[in-house]
Amino acid sequence: MYTIKHNGNMKIVSETLAVFLVLVVVIVSVFAYEWHICSQKSIIALATTTSTYDSGLLEYLMPYFQEKYGIAVHIISVGTGQAIEIARRGDVDLVLVHSTQLELEFVNSGCGVHRIGVMYNDFVIIGPANDPAGISGLKNATEAFRRIAEEGAKNNAKFISRADKSGTHMLELSIWKKLNLRPLNKTWYVEAGSGMGAVLRMANEMNAYTLTDRATWLSFKNQLTNLRVLVEDDVVLLNPYAIILVNPEKYPKRNYEGALMLAKWMISEEGQNLIASFKKWGETLFKPMARNIELAQLLGFPEQEKELAWYDMQEPWV
Repeated sequence: MYTIKHNGNMKIVSETLAVFLVLVVVIVSVFAYEWHICSQKSIIALATTTSTYDSGLLEYLMPYFQEKYGIAVHIISVGTGQAIEIARRGDVDLVLVHSTQLELEFVNSGCGVHRIGVMYNDFVIIGPANDPAGISGLKNATEAFRRIAEEGAKNNAKFISRADKSGTHMLELSIWKKLNLRPLNKTWYVEAGSGMGAVLRMANEMNAYTLTDRATWLSFKNQLTNLRVLVEDDVVLLNPYAIILVNPEKYPKRNYEGALMLAKWMISEEGQNLIASFKKWGETLFKPMARNIELAQLLGFPEQEKELAWYDMQEPWV
């Protein structure tokens, strides 16, 4: 009898212990999950263009945001096409990019929401000081490209393309398209498949022409002794930047509240004033436009007033 009772008691104790251990595992798992969610909410993942990173703008801005809200921003710096593709995969919370065509495709696909213009700068065509294509002083970027292609065919000039589906690359392709030219596979046309900084260095080494945003040029120009700005001030070369949140309905695990907070701050008076105050070599690299409705609409943001009002009404968690 004693043995039977003892075995029964041992069985009860074993079962109780097993239940207790299961409960411990469940509780620990719940706390681990909650900790994971909270830790995710304390980080905002931003995919952006190389120009906003290489120019030093984000390095300048983000400490102000992080000090104010205590939220870290993880920045992925790639071309606009790659940034949007990363967002399509649900790997970031928002994008800061500059290609109207790709931005609208992203929003129209349902992957992005609340596209709003933040700032702008411009593109310039740079090239060797001796300027074999004779484009210096032109105000027409299309004519400049035509002359570069003409001299390239004579083996007198080279053009370096980013060839990375960035906003810069998309603009470049649109200019070639106006000329009905397909420079791909031409000996004078070099596809770098790289960011703007790398392309500038290649152009400097090869005494070649290229298209660049002014902000990155100003950040690198002291290293580029062989190059000069040759063409600027064509309206075609204006370069607006947009912020777009990833769609929280499509990507519910992303940090939508954090993304909203960052976007709202970037277009606030504080954020816009900080953007305007960022300079290199005494020049303003990016000009704010979020609250200039007329300018934003001119630069490809017909819903700017509506989106600005929407953002101003939001109260993300802090």
